[in-house]
Amino acid sequence: MNIHEYQGKELLRKYKVAVPNGKVAFTEDEAVNAAEQLGSAITVVKAQIHAGGRGKAGGVKIARNVDEVRRYARELLGKVLVTQQTGPGGKEVKRLLIEEGCDIQHEYYIGIVLDRTLSRVVMMVSEEGGTEIEEVAEKTPEKIFKEVIDPAVGLLDFQARRLAYNINIPKELVPQAVKFMRGLYQVFVEKDCSIAEINPLVITGDGKVIALDAKLNFDSNALYRQKDILEYRDLDEEDPKEVEASKYDISYISLDGNIACMVNGAGLAMATMDIINYYGGNPANFLDVGGGANSKKVKEAFKIILSDKNVKGIFVNIFGGITKCDAIATGIIEATKQIGLTLPLVVRLKGTNVELGNKLLDQSGLNITTADSLADGAEKIVALVNGKVGND
Repeated sequence: MNIHEYQGKELLRKYKVAVPNGKVAFTEDEAVNAAEQLGSAITVVKAQIHAGGRGKAGGVKIARNVDEVRRYARELLGKVLVTQQTGPGGKEVKRLLIEEGCDIQHEYYIGIVLDRTLSRVVMMVSEEGGTEIEEVAEKTPEKIFKEVIDPAVGLLDFQARRLAYNINIPKELVPQAVKFMRGLYQVFVEKDCSIAEINPLVITGDGKVIALDAKLNFDSNALYRQKDILEYRDLDEEDPKEVEASKYDISYISLDGNIACMVNGAGLAMATMDIINYYGGNPANFLDVGGGANSKKVKEAFKIILSDKNVKGIFVNIFGGITKCDAIATGIIEATKQIGLTLPLVVRLKGTNVELGNKLLDQSGLNITTADSLADGAEKIVALVNGKVGND
Protein backbone atom coordinates (compact mmCIF):
# COMPACT_ATOMS: atom_id res chain seq x y z
CA MET A 1 0.00 0.00 0.00
CA ASN A 2 1.25 3.47 -0.89
CA ILE A 3 0.71 6.68 1.03
CA HIS A 4 1.22 10.36 0.23
CA GLU A 5 4.40 12.28 0.96
CA TYR A 6 2.76 14.41 3.68
CA GLN A 7 1.49 11.25 5.39
CA GLY A 8 4.95 9.69 5.23
CA LYS A 9 6.48 12.78 6.81
CA GLU A 10 3.81 12.79 9.49
CA LEU A 11 4.81 9.23 10.34
CA LEU A 12 8.53 10.03 10.26
CA ARG A 13 7.95 12.96 12.60
CA LYS A 14 6.46 10.57 15.17
CA TYR A 15 9.74 8.65 15.13
CA LYS A 16 11.76 11.86 15.55
CA VAL A 17 13.09 11.70 11.99
CA ALA A 18 13.71 15.30 10.91
CA VAL A 19 11.37 16.66 8.20
CA PRO A 20 10.40 20.21 7.18
CA ASN A 21 7.29 21.75 8.70
CA GLY A 22 4.30 21.43 6.42
CA LYS A 23 0.53 21.13 6.19
CA VAL A 24 -1.86 19.39 3.81
CA ALA A 25 -4.34 21.50 1.84
CA PHE A 26 -7.37 20.49 -0.22
CA THR A 27 -8.40 23.97 -1.40
CA GLU A 28 -6.79 27.29 -2.38
CA ASP A 29 -7.86 28.89 0.89
CA GLU A 30 -6.43 26.04 2.93
CA ALA A 31 -3.17 26.36 1.02
CA VAL A 32 -2.95 30.09 1.77
CA ASN A 33 -3.85 29.57 5.43
CA ALA A 34 -1.18 26.88 5.72
CA ALA A 35 1.45 29.17 4.18
CA GLU A 36 0.52 31.99 6.56
CA GLN A 37 0.78 29.67 9.55
CA LEU A 38 4.18 28.38 8.45
CA GLY A 39 5.45 31.95 8.03
CA SER A 40 8.36 30.87 5.83
CA ALA A 41 10.07 33.30 3.44
CA ILE A 42 9.93 30.58 0.81
CA THR A 43 7.00 28.17 0.58
CA VAL A 44 6.98 24.97 -1.44
CA VAL A 45 3.68 23.86 -3.00
CA LYS A 46 3.76 20.14 -3.77
CA ALA A 47 1.16 18.08 -5.64
CA GLN A 48 0.27 14.92 -3.72
CA ILE A 49 -0.24 11.83 -5.87
CA HIS A 50 0.98 8.25 -5.55
CA ALA A 51 3.76 8.62 -8.11
CA GLY A 52 7.31 9.86 -8.34
CA GLY A 53 8.70 12.37 -10.80
CA ARG A 54 6.30 15.12 -9.72
CA GLY A 55 8.93 17.84 -9.89
CA LYS A 56 9.84 17.10 -13.52
CA ALA A 57 6.12 17.08 -14.39
CA GLY A 58 5.52 20.54 -12.91
CA GLY A 59 3.99 19.30 -9.67
CA VAL A 60 6.37 21.17 -7.34
CA LYS A 61 6.31 24.97 -7.18
CA ILE A 62 8.38 27.50 -5.23
CA ALA A 63 6.32 30.44 -3.89
CA ARG A 64 7.78 33.66 -2.51
CA ASN A 65 4.55 35.06 -1.11
CA VAL A 66 0.98 33.98 -0.33
CA ASP A 67 -0.31 35.32 -3.65
CA GLU A 68 1.98 32.89 -5.45
CA VAL A 69 0.87 30.12 -3.11
CA ARG A 70 -2.75 30.80 -4.12
CA ARG A 71 -1.86 30.92 -7.80
CA TYR A 72 0.06 27.65 -7.68
CA ALA A 73 -2.66 25.97 -5.63
CA ARG A 74 -5.26 27.02 -8.20
CA GLU A 75 -3.01 25.74 -10.99
CA LEU A 76 -2.30 22.35 -9.41
CA LEU A 77 -5.58 21.36 -7.77
CA GLY A 78 -7.63 19.41 -10.28
CA LYS A 79 -4.72 19.17 -12.71
CA VAL A 80 -3.94 15.77 -14.23
CA LEU A 81 -0.26 15.24 -13.58
CA VAL A 82 1.54 12.89 -15.96
CA THR A 83 4.85 11.44 -14.79
CA GLN A 84 6.95 8.45 -15.83
CA GLN A 85 5.24 6.47 -13.04
CA THR A 86 1.60 7.41 -13.71
CA GLY A 87 1.45 6.27 -17.30
CA PRO A 88 -0.05 8.40 -20.08
CA GLY A 89 -3.38 8.74 -18.27
CA GLY A 90 -1.80 10.60 -15.36
CA LYS A 91 -3.38 11.25 -11.98
CA GLU A 92 -5.59 14.08 -10.82
CA VAL A 93 -4.18 16.25 -8.04
CA LYS A 94 -6.70 16.49 -5.18
CA ARG A 95 -4.45 17.59 -2.34
CA LEU A 96 -1.29 19.62 -1.80
CA LEU A 97 1.55 19.70 0.70
CA ILE A 98 2.35 23.28 1.73
CA GLU A 99 5.83 23.19 3.19
CA GLU A 100 8.46 25.60 4.47
CA GLY A 101 11.42 26.17 2.19
CA CYS A 102 14.90 24.87 3.02
CA ASP A 103 18.36 26.33 2.47
CA ILE A 104 19.71 23.27 0.68
CA GLN A 105 23.49 22.86 0.80
CA HIS A 106 23.75 19.28 -0.44
CA GLU A 107 21.45 16.44 -1.49
CA TYR A 108 21.85 12.72 -0.75
CA TYR A 109 19.85 9.53 -1.27
CA ILE A 110 18.91 7.03 1.41
CA GLY A 111 16.65 4.02 1.00
CA ILE A 112 15.74 0.81 2.82
CA VAL A 113 14.50 -2.29 1.00
CA LEU A 114 14.25 -6.02 1.58
CA ASP A 115 16.90 -7.92 -0.37
CA ARG A 116 15.09 -11.18 -1.11
CA THR A 117 18.29 -12.87 -2.25
CA LEU A 118 19.90 -12.29 1.14
CA SER A 119 16.65 -12.44 3.13
CA ARG A 120 17.85 -9.30 4.88
CA VAL A 121 16.90 -5.66 5.08
CA VAL A 122 19.45 -3.47 3.28
CA MET A 123 20.09 0.25 3.70
CA MET A 124 21.43 2.01 0.60
CA VAL A 125 22.90 5.49 0.39
CA SER A 126 24.38 7.67 -2.33
CA GLU A 127 25.86 11.12 -2.68
CA GLU A 128 23.81 11.50 -5.87
CA GLY A 129 20.64 12.72 -4.17
CA GLY A 130 17.75 14.04 -6.22
CA THR A 131 18.50 11.54 -9.00
CA GLU A 132 16.56 8.35 -9.62
CA ILE A 133 18.48 5.58 -7.85
CA GLU A 134 18.00 3.31 -10.91
CA GLU A 135 19.84 5.89 -12.99
CA VAL A 136 22.68 6.06 -10.46
CA ALA A 137 22.89 2.25 -10.37
CA GLU A 138 23.14 2.13 -14.16
CA LYS A 139 25.61 4.96 -14.76
CA THR A 140 27.68 5.22 -11.55
CA PRO A 141 27.09 2.09 -9.42
CA GLU A 142 30.26 2.80 -7.46
CA LYS A 143 28.44 5.73 -5.84
CA ILE A 144 25.92 3.46 -4.11
CA PHE A 145 26.89 2.06 -0.70
CA LYS A 146 24.99 -0.64 1.17
CA GLU A 147 24.78 -2.11 4.65
CA VAL A 148 23.12 -5.49 5.23
CA ILE A 149 21.23 -5.39 8.55
CA ASP A 150 21.02 -8.34 10.93
CA PRO A 151 17.39 -8.48 12.14
CA ALA A 152 18.51 -9.75 15.54
CA VAL A 153 20.36 -6.53 16.40
CA GLY A 154 19.03 -3.99 13.88
CA LEU A 155 21.01 -1.16 12.31
CA LEU A 156 24.13 -0.62 14.40
CA ASP A 157 25.76 2.76 14.95
CA PHE A 158 29.00 1.75 13.25
CA GLN A 159 27.05 0.75 10.11
CA ALA A 160 25.24 4.09 10.01
CA ARG A 161 28.50 5.99 10.57
CA ARG A 162 30.19 4.03 7.78
CA LEU A 163 27.37 4.92 5.40
CA ALA A 164 27.56 8.59 6.42
CA TYR A 165 31.34 8.71 5.86
CA ASN A 166 31.02 6.91 2.52
CA ILE A 167 28.79 9.65 1.11
CA ASN A 168 30.87 12.45 2.68
CA ILE A 169 28.42 13.75 5.25
CA PRO A 170 30.33 16.53 7.11
CA LYS A 171 31.93 15.11 10.25
CA GLU A 172 30.08 17.45 12.58
CA LEU A 173 26.74 16.26 11.15
CA VAL A 174 27.46 12.50 11.26
CA PRO A 175 25.72 12.08 14.68
CA GLN A 176 22.57 13.66 13.18
CA ALA A 177 22.81 11.40 10.14
CA VAL A 178 23.19 8.31 12.37
CA LYS A 179 20.11 9.32 14.40
CA PHE A 180 18.21 9.87 11.13
CA MET A 181 19.16 6.45 9.73
CA ARG A 182 18.29 4.61 12.91
CA GLY A 183 14.92 6.36 13.10
CA LEU A 184 14.17 5.52 9.49
CA TYR A 185 15.09 1.87 10.08
CA GLN A 186 12.79 1.77 13.11
CA VAL A 187 9.90 3.04 10.99
CA PHE A 188 10.65 0.46 8.30
CA VAL A 189 10.61 -2.48 10.72
CA GLU A 190 7.86 -1.46 13.14
CA LYS A 191 5.44 -0.34 10.41
CA ASP A 192 6.04 -3.26 8.03
CA CYS A 193 7.36 -1.15 5.17
CA SER A 194 8.32 -2.66 1.86
CA ILE A 195 10.18 0.50 0.82
CA ALA A 196 11.39 3.53 2.77
CA GLU A 197 13.04 6.02 0.43
CA ILE A 198 14.27 9.53 1.16
CA ASN A 199 15.27 11.32 -2.02
CA PRO A 200 16.65 13.76 -1.38
CA LEU A 201 18.02 13.75 2.14
CA VAL A 202 19.46 17.25 2.51
CA ILE A 203 21.89 19.21 4.63
CA THR A 204 20.64 22.74 5.24
CA GLY A 205 22.53 25.99 5.69
CA ASP A 206 21.88 25.93 9.44
CA GLY A 207 23.41 22.47 9.79
CA LYS A 208 20.40 20.16 9.86
CA VAL A 209 19.91 16.74 8.26
CA ILE A 210 16.34 16.65 6.89
CA ALA A 211 14.15 14.44 4.70
CA LEU A 212 13.08 16.76 1.90
CA ASP A 213 10.95 14.04 0.31
CA ALA A 214 9.59 10.76 1.69
CA LYS A 215 8.30 7.66 -0.06
CA LEU A 216 6.96 4.93 2.20
CA ASN A 217 5.28 1.79 0.87
CA PHE A 218 3.81 -0.89 3.12
CA ASP A 219 3.35 -4.65 2.94
CA SER A 220 -0.37 -5.12 2.32
CA ASN A 221 -0.23 -8.53 3.99
CA ALA A 222 0.72 -6.85 7.29
CA LEU A 223 -1.99 -4.18 7.34
CA TYR A 224 -4.13 -6.26 9.69
CA ARG A 225 -1.71 -5.23 12.45
CA GLN A 226 -1.12 -1.68 11.19
CA LYS A 227 -4.52 -0.06 11.68
CA ASP A 228 -3.03 3.44 11.85
CA ILE A 229 -1.34 2.94 8.47
CA LEU A 230 -4.55 1.60 6.95
CA GLU A 231 -6.22 4.91 7.82
CA TYR A 232 -3.80 6.63 5.42
CA ARG A 233 -5.22 4.70 2.45
CA ASP A 234 -6.42 7.01 -0.32
CA LEU A 235 -8.90 5.11 -2.47
CA ASP A 236 -8.94 7.94 -5.04
CA GLU A 237 -5.36 7.00 -5.91
CA GLU A 238 -6.18 3.34 -6.55
CA ASP A 239 -7.79 1.58 -9.49
CA PRO A 240 -11.52 1.19 -8.63
CA LYS A 241 -11.41 -2.40 -9.89
CA GLU A 242 -8.54 -3.20 -7.54
CA VAL A 243 -10.41 -1.61 -4.63
CA GLU A 244 -13.51 -3.69 -5.42
CA ALA A 245 -11.42 -6.87 -5.70
CA SER A 246 -9.88 -6.30 -2.27
CA LYS A 247 -13.36 -6.43 -0.70
CA TYR A 248 -13.63 -10.10 -1.71
CA ASP A 249 -10.02 -11.04 -0.98
CA ILE A 250 -9.27 -11.21 -4.71
CA SER A 251 -5.81 -10.14 -5.89
CA TYR A 252 -6.32 -7.99 -8.98
CA ILE A 253 -4.02 -5.74 -11.01
CA SER A 254 -5.28 -4.04 -14.14
CA LEU A 255 -3.17 -4.28 -17.31
CA ASP A 256 -3.60 -2.85 -20.81
CA GLY A 257 -4.54 -5.97 -22.79
CA ASN A 258 -7.90 -7.42 -23.92
CA ILE A 259 -7.82 -11.02 -22.63
CA ALA A 260 -8.93 -11.24 -19.01
CA CYS A 261 -7.46 -13.96 -16.80
CA MET A 262 -9.09 -15.62 -13.81
CA VAL A 263 -6.68 -17.93 -12.03
CA ASN A 264 -6.12 -19.39 -8.56
CA GLY A 265 -2.55 -18.97 -7.37
CA ALA A 266 -0.09 -16.17 -8.10
CA GLY A 267 2.46 -18.40 -9.83
CA LEU A 268 -0.18 -19.97 -12.05
CA ALA A 269 -1.52 -16.49 -12.85
CA MET A 270 1.93 -15.34 -13.99
CA ALA A 271 2.35 -18.47 -16.12
CA THR A 272 -1.10 -17.89 -17.64
CA MET A 273 -0.25 -14.33 -18.64
CA ASP A 274 3.08 -15.47 -20.09
CA ILE A 275 1.51 -18.15 -22.28
CA ILE A 276 -1.21 -15.77 -23.52
CA ASN A 277 1.61 -13.48 -24.66
CA TYR A 278 3.39 -16.44 -26.22
CA TYR A 279 0.39 -17.19 -28.43
CA GLY A 280 0.07 -13.57 -29.52
CA GLY A 281 -2.48 -12.33 -26.99
CA ASN A 282 -2.30 -9.50 -24.48
CA PRO A 283 -3.46 -10.03 -20.86
CA ALA A 284 -5.94 -7.51 -19.49
CA ASN A 285 -5.22 -8.26 -15.85
CA PHE A 286 -3.61 -10.30 -13.14
CA LEU A 287 -6.43 -11.91 -11.14
CA ASP A 288 -5.92 -14.48 -8.40
CA VAL A 289 -9.15 -15.69 -6.75
CA GLY A 290 -7.15 -17.75 -4.23
CA GLY A 291 -7.36 -21.39 -3.23
CA GLY A 292 -11.01 -21.37 -2.14
CA ALA A 293 -12.51 -20.32 -5.46
CA ASN A 294 -16.27 -20.61 -4.81
CA SER A 295 -19.23 -19.45 -6.91
CA LYS A 296 -19.49 -16.10 -5.10
CA LYS A 297 -15.84 -15.30 -5.70
CA VAL A 298 -16.07 -16.36 -9.33
CA LYS A 299 -19.16 -14.20 -9.83
CA GLU A 300 -17.51 -11.14 -8.28
CA ALA A 301 -14.36 -11.77 -10.30
CA PHE A 302 -16.42 -11.84 -13.50
CA LYS A 303 -18.05 -8.53 -12.53
CA ILE A 304 -14.66 -6.92 -11.96
CA ILE A 305 -13.33 -8.28 -15.25
CA LEU A 306 -16.35 -7.04 -17.20
CA SER A 307 -16.03 -3.54 -15.74
CA ASP A 308 -12.94 -3.21 -17.95
CA LYS A 309 -14.32 -2.13 -21.34
CA ASN A 310 -11.14 -3.28 -23.09
CA VAL A 311 -11.80 -6.95 -22.31
CA LYS A 312 -12.78 -9.02 -25.37
CA GLY A 313 -12.44 -12.52 -23.93
CA ILE A 314 -11.86 -14.41 -20.67
CA PHE A 315 -9.52 -17.29 -19.88
CA VAL A 316 -10.30 -19.15 -16.64
CA ASN A 317 -7.41 -21.37 -15.54
CA ILE A 318 -8.14 -23.11 -12.23
CA PHE A 319 -6.43 -25.91 -10.36
CA GLY A 320 -8.93 -27.80 -8.22
CA GLY A 321 -7.23 -28.48 -4.94
CA ILE A 322 -8.91 -26.94 -1.91
CA THR A 323 -12.06 -26.55 -3.98
CA LYS A 324 -12.84 -29.46 -6.35
CA CYS A 325 -13.20 -28.93 -10.10
CA ASP A 326 -16.91 -29.80 -10.18
CA ALA A 327 -17.63 -27.13 -7.55
CA ILE A 328 -15.58 -24.62 -9.55
CA ALA A 329 -17.43 -25.54 -12.74
CA THR A 330 -20.76 -25.06 -10.97
CA GLY A 331 -19.63 -21.63 -9.81
CA ILE A 332 -18.56 -20.65 -13.33
CA ILE A 333 -21.91 -21.80 -14.77
CA GLU A 334 -23.91 -19.92 -12.13
CA ALA A 335 -21.86 -16.76 -12.55
CA THR A 336 -22.10 -16.93 -16.37
CA LYS A 337 -25.89 -17.24 -16.21
CA GLN A 338 -26.39 -14.51 -13.61
CA ILE A 339 -24.17 -12.00 -15.36
CA GLY A 340 -25.38 -12.87 -18.84
CA LEU A 341 -21.85 -13.26 -20.17
CA THR A 342 -21.58 -12.91 -23.95
CA LEU A 343 -17.79 -12.64 -24.38
CA PRO A 344 -15.75 -15.67 -25.46
CA LEU A 345 -14.95 -17.78 -22.40
CA VAL A 346 -12.34 -20.53 -22.30
CA VAL A 347 -12.03 -22.68 -19.16
CA ARG A 348 -9.16 -25.00 -18.33
CA LEU A 349 -9.59 -27.09 -15.17
CA LYS A 350 -7.08 -29.46 -13.60
CA GLY A 351 -7.14 -31.36 -10.33
CA THR A 352 -9.70 -33.28 -8.29
CA ASN A 353 -12.89 -34.25 -10.20
CA VAL A 354 -11.65 -32.57 -13.39
CA GLU A 355 -13.62 -34.97 -15.64
CA LEU A 356 -16.87 -34.15 -13.83
CA GLY A 357 -16.09 -30.44 -13.92
CA ASN A 358 -15.52 -30.45 -17.69
CA LYS A 359 -18.67 -32.52 -18.20
CA LEU A 360 -20.74 -29.95 -16.32
CA LEU A 361 -19.30 -27.16 -18.46
CA ASP A 362 -19.84 -29.03 -21.74
CA GLN A 363 -23.45 -29.88 -20.84
CA SER A 364 -24.33 -26.42 -19.52
CA GLY A 365 -25.62 -25.22 -22.88
CA LEU A 366 -23.60 -22.03 -22.42
CA ASN A 367 -21.02 -20.57 -24.75
CA ILE A 368 -18.09 -22.03 -22.77
CA THR A 369 -15.07 -23.59 -24.48
CA THR A 370 -13.14 -26.15 -22.43
CA ALA A 371 -9.40 -26.73 -22.77
CA ASP A 372 -7.22 -29.74 -21.99
CA SER A 373 -4.02 -27.88 -21.17
CA LEU A 374 -2.66 -24.45 -20.40
CA ALA A 375 -1.30 -24.10 -23.94
CA ASP A 376 -4.56 -25.36 -25.46
CA GLY A 377 -6.56 -22.84 -23.45
CA ALA A 378 -4.31 -19.91 -24.30
CA GLU A 379 -4.32 -20.78 -27.99
CA LYS A 380 -8.12 -21.07 -28.03
CA ILE A 381 -8.85 -17.77 -26.25
CA VAL A 382 -6.39 -15.86 -28.45
CA ALA A 383 -8.02 -17.34 -31.57
CA LEU A 384 -11.54 -16.53 -30.34
CA VAL A 385 -10.64 -12.95 -29.42
CA ASN A 386 -8.83 -12.33 -32.67
CA GLY A 387 -11.79 -13.74 -34.57
CA LYS A 388 -14.20 -11.47 -32.68
CA VAL A 389 -12.00 -8.44 -33.24
CA GLY A 390 -11.79 -9.30 -36.93
CA ASN A 391 -15.58 -9.41 -37.20
CA ASP A 392 -15.87 -6.02 -35.55
